[in-house]
Amino acid sequence: MNMMFLQELFNNITQRDALLRRRHPETVTPDHQQLVKACHKLLESDGEASSIALASRALAIYQRLSADEKSSFFTRLTADFAAEPGPIDAAYLAYQEVRDNQSLQRLFEACEPRRQELFRRLNLASDGTYELVKMREDLLALLREQPELAAIDDDFAHLFGSWFNRGFLMLKRIDWNTPASILEKIIRYEAVHEIQDWDDLRRRLDARDRRCFAFFHPAIGDEPLIFVEVALHKGLPSRIQPILSGESSYSKKGIDDPEDADTAAFFGISNCQTGLRGISFGNFLIKQVVQELSQELPQLKYFVTLSPVPGFAQWLQEQRDDEQLPESLRKSLKGLETPGWHQDKTREEQLKAAIRPLAARYLVEEKNRHGLPLNPVARFHLGNGAELHRINWLGDISDKGFKQAAGLMVNYLYVLDDIERNHENYTAKATVACSNEVRDLARRARKLAKGETTK
Repeated sequence: MNMMFLQELFNNITQRDALLRRRHPETVTPDHQQLVKACHKLLESDGEASSIALASRALAIYQRLSADEKSSFFTRLTADFAAEPGPIDAAYLAYQEVRDNQSLQRLFEACEPRRQELFRRLNLASDGTYELVKMREDLLALLREQPELAAIDDDFAHLFGSWFNRGFLMLKRIDWNTPASILEKIIRYEAVHEIQDWDDLRRRLDARDRRCFAFFHPAIGDEPLIFVEVALHKGLPSRIQPILSGESSYSKKGIDDPEDADTAAFFGISNCQTGLRGISFGNFLIKQVVQELSQELPQLKYFVTLSPVPGFAQWLQEQRDDEQLPESLRKSLKGLETPGWHQDKTREEQLKAAIRPLAARYLVEEKNRHGLPLNPVARFHLGNGAELHRINWLGDISDKGFKQAAGLMVNYLYVLDDIERNHENYTAKATVACSNEVRDLARRARKLAKGETTK
């Protein structure tokens, strides 16, 4: 019998079952006990058709659980669906005696938590992959208060790392002709520079000097995983407001014809699915978009970001309160407390002389407990092989820009011939690749910290 026909038949049965449940929902609210029983039945199932139906049924129960019941279900997952000690001990003893590949494989199988097989079977349901992504999103919200659930998150991360690897991702150009259902999601998921309305979206997508690309996965349909917004430019952009307002095409450094551009500026990269946190898409996305743009516009010389610096303002506040720093420097930084300081030329110049060097120190020298840059955006781009190229004073003069970074923005430059070397140095030695300009600013910050004057 034709196996494709059978698969389509199973899928149609599952989809029809899900549709009937939506039209005729159960009147009794389920609890986590019912879901645990459904999961046990799913693991005991032998047939593909019955497994698909049972998986669909289990996911439908999960969707109707209250927040407290979901928490109880995750607690049961840690205990009832963990690896069993008896088989692990037996497999380990067998491996100690023989130490061959076959006994090692049996040990691996014994060590795998039953949760992983449960998730694989739940994935058989129609929309099962996306429902599991949303399930992990619920789990992540609980981890801070219930760290004992971390083992479940490890299982999700292990499986998602395979299910969402680069081979399954599909790159699509997003423009004004993209279906409205996807455009609505682009508006909702934009995390860097909020899209105000449909007119704002059209300015970002429909202008000749704009591009937008997104990764999709065949198992979750029109739900984007991550997308990047690009502005074509002459020279490296230093300010975000002209780009967001749509004025860049008419500014001195803007363009009227895409073929006049020499720079592709990535000004917004947004992850769309919280449940896929920690699964790396951005590095693949940027590298593939660089390839796409290079083919479309071979005259492009520079691939650069115009990136925010989240957390920098908070770090600056800590410096203002650090009594070990010179009084003159702390006094200068207190100018940030004056409303509209950036419109006062004298105060703005004083702050610029102090903050740009401190920003270089923050991005190049301040590290987290893993010895990596403190700033998350820096970790992302440096880990992808970019160079910290330029610190842009008053690059973002929006309320958000001042609140998170005292108005600063940063250019990370992707030099195609240097990407692999930068990535390897960062991975092996946490080396921050940066321009001479940024390196000079960091040296100036060290002098400021000692109370020395700088030029």
